[in-house]
Amino acid sequence: MPKRQPITGPIAWRGADLAASAEWTRELAPEAVAEIDAALRAAQSRGLAWRDVTREDFPLPAFSGALAAISDELENGLGFVRLRGFPVERYSEDELRLIFWGIGTHLGTALCQSTAGELIGEVCDEVRAYGAVREAARTADDPDLPKSSRVRSRSNGPLRFHTDRCDVIGLLCMRAARSGGVSRIVSAVTVHNEILARRPDLLELLYGDYPRSRHGEEKGGASAVYMLPVFAVHEGRFTTHYSRTFVEVAQHLPGVPRLTPAQDEALDLLAEVAEEQCLETPFAPGDMQFLNNHVIYHARTAFEDDAAGHDRLLYRLWLAMPNSRALPANHAVLWGNTEAGAVRGGIAQATQ
Repeated sequence: MPKRQPITGPIAWRGADLAASAEWTRELAPEAVAEIDAALRAAQSRGLAWRDVTREDFPLPAFSGALAAISDELENGLGFVRLRGFPVERYSEDELRLIFWGIGTHLGTALCQSTAGELIGEVCDEVRAYGAVREAARTADDPDLPKSSRVRSRSNGPLRFHTDRCDVIGLLCMRAARSGGVSRIVSAVTVHNEILARRPDLLELLYGDYPRSRHGEEKGGASAVYMLPVFAVHEGRFTTHYSRTFVEVAQHLPGVPRLTPAQDEALDLLAEVAEEQCLETPFAPGDMQFLNNHVIYHARTAFEDDAAGHDRLLYRLWLAMPNSRALPANHAVLWGNTEAGAVRGGIAQATQ
């Protein structure tokens, strides 16, 4: 068994410590808001649709420097940043979509989040908003399988800790729920180190392959099931890919290796430590949150909407980052390209 060592650095934070700190939050200055507004009006004056806007079409001469610092923080610092204070109430939903897209162009390259080519996701309770028909349609192909992560994210239920298939996920809160919907964030490095301290034997299993299903994403791709470790280190940099849902679904499929009791125990311990070490922080309208999926797990609590304007709605971006770390070669099965700074990840669009 290799001799594993704790991973150190600013990413090895604990939620209890950050709860009393403002280190992870940044307030948007009035000057930055004015710059964003000017970039919006310039794009509108040219009749540009949001998905056609490039970085050059959305100039942020001063604020782009702050965004570059955020990009560095995501890759080399805490692994997440919360921007606060954007006045979402001044803008329409279409304008906010363009604004968030424009800001995203200064950070990285947007990726598809579904086979339908979704580039900006709308995170809300779609069962409440659109009725149970849409929910039934999503599960009709595989009625006997557990709900996919995608279906879970579009309901008002809780989400377990997981990563998404992109270097960075960005969320813009437009409206908060009447209650709940609290963001939960944990350092995957701290989770790793805690498992090392308690059960190094189980940590080693998490460096080995787990079968995962593509359920709820591509309908197969190169294979409906792929093998990937939970933890990996490549060229001195840590990475993780974790969603227990995809592991659980794979166990329902024929021909998939069964998990050993020890492999299940390792996932149980990971979930337990994530609960212990996480930071919980409610979203407020105007918050923008960016997370590095290679080092951060995210989750949320269940929420309740009402009919008086407290219906939770977040816009979501998946970004490939130009300053991203290189990944091990075996991660190509999920990411496509494993080179540092590559445009990688996302979900392939369905072909006709």
